[in-house]
Amino acid sequence: MEFRVDGKAVFAATGGRDFAAGAPVVVMIHGAGMDHTVWALQARSLAHRGRAVLAVDLPGHGRSAGPAFASIAEMSGWLIRVLDAAGVAEAALCGHSMGSLIALEAAAAVPKRVRRLALLGVAAKMPVHPDLLAAAKADPRLAAHFIMSWGHGPVGHFGGHPAPGLWLMGGGQSLLERAEDGVLASDLAACNGYDTAPVASRIACPTLLLLGGHDHMTPPAKAKALAAAIPGAETVLLPGAGHMMMSEAPDAVIDALLKFL
Repeated sequence: MEFRVDGKAVFAATGGRDFAAGAPVVVMIHGAGMDHTVWALQARSLAHRGRAVLAVDLPGHGRSAGPAFASIAEMSGWLIRVLDAAGVAEAALCGHSMGSLIALEAAAAVPKRVRRLALLGVAAKMPVHPDLLAAAKADPRLAAHFIMSWGHGPVGHFGGHPAPGLWLMGGGQSLLERAEDGVLASDLAACNGYDTAPVASRIACPTLLLLGGHDHMTPPAKAKALAAAIPGAETVLLPGAGHMMMSEAPDAVIDALLKFL
């Protein structure tokens, strides 16, 4: 699905079905340097179960026109304008990693428009290692290697995925390497500079934190303060998954989202 926001082209995948505005809307937001394809399995599953899905490409990512925004607040404001452009009065927001911060910020800004909030691979703060920040600026290929190595649990490193033959780390590296120049560095800097504390207590909708037990980028322990700050937040741990849980444990993520949404 293609439309325009701020006069610029925006792309959102709809899970293989036409976007049905009358159905419950689920907006899915990807992480740093990535695009809508990280949600491929989840978007399709939700779309074929009665949801109207918008898995968006953030500005400067995937098929959406740039430039990329430099802060979580700017990305959140853009996401709200996406709802306006798509004619969506109310939606559930599902964000992964940087996308979870964007979703959180948007839910605090327009609480009456967000009916549910699913935060995947999230933490109260997401400090980025200085070596990764430096690599993202000087050598994005090396930065992608760091992210895929740190971002995968045993399934990504050693195998055991239910779909034989998938090279999860290689596929993820290729995705990050497709990002436009400077996008990954800008995204990581935005994550590094964001603190969930000012907005967490303002969340007014049911909230799910979906965490990977082998996540070395946003370890589950780092999400406890956020879970405690969001009224009534529910936490679900996926023991075998790392940060890239949508590809590492696709069925478990789908099940958790279907149950929550």
